[in-house]
Amino acid sequence: MRVEAFDVSAFTIPTDAPESDGTMEWDSTTVVVVEARSGAVRGLGWTYAPEAAARVVEDLLASIVRGRSLEDLARIWLDCGAALRNAGRPGIAFSALSAVDVALWDLRSRLLGVSLTSLLPRAHDRVPVYGSGGFCSYSLERLQEQLGGWAASGIPRVKMKLGRDPDDDPERLSAAREAIGDGAALYVDANGAFSAKDAVRWAQRYEEEWDVRWFEEPVSSADLDGLRFVRGHTRLDIAAGEYAYVAADFRNLVGCVDCLQADVTRCGGVTGLLRVNGLASAHGLDVSGHCAPQLSAHAFCGVDRLRHLEYFHDHVRIERMLFDGVLEPVDGALVPDTGRPGHGLELKRADAERFRTG
Repeated sequence: MRVEAFDVSAFTIPTDAPESDGTMEWDSTTVVVVEARSGAVRGLGWTYAPEAAARVVEDLLASIVRGRSLEDLARIWLDCGAALRNAGRPGIAFSALSAVDVALWDLRSRLLGVSLTSLLPRAHDRVPVYGSGGFCSYSLERLQEQLGGWAASGIPRVKMKLGRDPDDDPERLSAAREAIGDGAALYVDANGAFSAKDAVRWAQRYEEEWDVRWFEEPVSSADLDGLRFVRGHTRLDIAAGEYAYVAADFRNLVGCVDCLQADVTRCGGVTGLLRVNGLASAHGLDVSGHCAPQLSAHAFCGVDRLRHLEYFHDHVRIERMLFDGVLEPVDGALVPDTGRPGHGLELKRADAERFRTG
């Protein structure tokens, strides 16, 4: 079982409406897709990253992987990481490696005729999800429709963005709580919009007035002292890690958060995620999956202390548009189909072509 060829593509998909969070605005998302081939069999991986990640795959990684045995995934991963040294591993480079690694895991499992989860040290058969969106750019009506829709469909936890205009957030939070009722958990994500002291002040209100349980990136994820301060002065669970790429990024967050977040399309793919799992287990930390739900549903079955997975509106929409075989939530969880080889997803080439940018 050897990798014979690589295909790399980039697709940019407009959002269905203007979107913003506490610190950014956007109107499109780019997906870099990697297909590793062995004979007629293709393994599929992708990352949500700028088109430059495709060039990293083509210029720095493809020659390292081509011709290698799929029995050596860990060694390939290390060799790819070494090749990225001068390019700078955290960021676009590790996103590129993540897409390659996922494609290789998928290819290997397809060649063996087994599901990707069967190759993992599988700890779970299902991955609980939380509905995620609630953008700051939404009207109150759209906010209620989206979050209330998730709760009504059986997803028992939902997350909204806030912090862009804090004075507007109380009305938005009240609308969200009204829409989901008392039975669903409400999470908030500031995307680093606050100072540490302001975050603590808001956290108290979030808990007391709207029964919020989870406060994600109250301050910048690079502000380790700030995260530690907020965690020490609130009863809400503090979370960060979506911008963690290499091992040091995750080690730095130990003691700063109650739950580590990891993104399989950023942290080095399946191989990288299994290393994050070891770190989290050693420190008694739960791990929550960040975005890319169709890949994460498979990969996070191998995470010991799994809490849940972000069922992010943009990625849910994009993955339905670009791939056949997507999973739908069942009783608030994604359940990989172990009867299908690999992760069971196929690129819808004709549908994807109109979004091609590279």
